[in-house]
Amino acid sequence: MSLVDTVRNAFVPVHKEGYPFIGAFAVVTLLAGLFSTNLFWICLILTGWCAYFFRDPVRVTPTDDRLVISPADGVVSSVGPGIPPRELGLGAGEMTRISVFMNVFSCHVNRAPVRGRITKIEHRPGKFLNAELDKASEENERNGVVIDSPNGTVAAVQVAGLVARRIVCWAEAGGNIAVGERFGLIRFGSRVDVFLPATATPRVAVGQTAVAGETVIAEFGGPAATPLVRID
Repeated sequence: MSLVDTVRNAFVPVHKEGYPFIGAFAVVTLLAGLFSTNLFWICLILTGWCAYFFRDPVRVTPTDDRLVISPADGVVSSVGPGIPPRELGLGAGEMTRISVFMNVFSCHVNRAPVRGRITKIEHRPGKFLNAELDKASEENERNGVVIDSPNGTVAAVQVAGLVARRIVCWAEAGGNIAVGERFGLIRFGSRVDVFLPATATPRVAVGQTAVAGETVIAEFGGPAATPLVRID
């Protein structure tokens, strides 16, 4: 490996969604430097944080269809029964819900928890309560992606938070999505709820740290063998 490759691999890619924000922070930093050295350094640190926030690292995703992979980086905040949002059309019965909370230092690129066909995408305006609160699933602004997977219907719901004011979803209804594939992003601090059929067995606990595209959060059927992986 060349020195150039070594240096390149040391830096985490930044998602293009963050370019306008990083650029704006950089301009403000330069202007601030004209008036105050201290203000310049403060703004420079904030610019670095903005670039860090929009990082988009490569992930190694297990591709065994029996495995459900975390859609977000963060801390598992809830594991248990939950009723999916009404607009998703999944009925009024309880499903298994696993929630991952992202703070302002988490990577906010969201990834598909399973592979399959996207049958519905629904956005619902709402409040901006603390995403760690359980009622945020019902009252906050959200965007739901419903996937017809090999093991039944699975939904990933992006939930806005106290600071988050913008949910971005790149996926399209009617298309296919691979497990671990990027499908959206939330700015700045939020959570993602995954709703699973009752046949899924959770494999994480509240308080556990999850990595989007890598951490197994649930499993269908019997114990999965060592799975193949995809790197993206």
